[in-house]
Amino acid sequence: MPRSSATEHELQRVGLLAGLPGQTLHDLGKRMERFEVPPGTVVVREGDQDDTFYVVFAGMLAVANTIGPRRLLRPGDYFGEVAPAMDTARTATVTAMTPCVLASCDRATFDEFLRPLFADD
Repeated sequence: MPRSSATEHELQRVGLLAGLPGQTLHDLGKRMERFEVPPGTVVVREGDQDDTFYVVFAGMLAVANTIGPRRLLRPGDYFGEVAPAMDTARTATVTAMTPCVLASCDRATFDEFLRPLFADD
């Protein structure tokens, strides 16, 4: 499936990122990989050791874990922040319910651009 980088415009529609300066969004977008997933695809699995961070551009995904109620992710949402922020295993399983367009970044990119957004100060 074709992959490309995320655009500044797409990233601005993610609530978490909307307040970042344009140049930061531009630089972050170049380091994020944009891709499509078909319905039924498990994007992350609870318990896995993986620290990729994701944003949702299109589609709906289900989040399920052993400790909480199932919830939905929609365009503008994000997931996967707990593992890199807390240096822990995946805390939930996220499955595409419809065709989805996502963008992801690795731990180094998360640390450089996104970790400050999750700081407890």
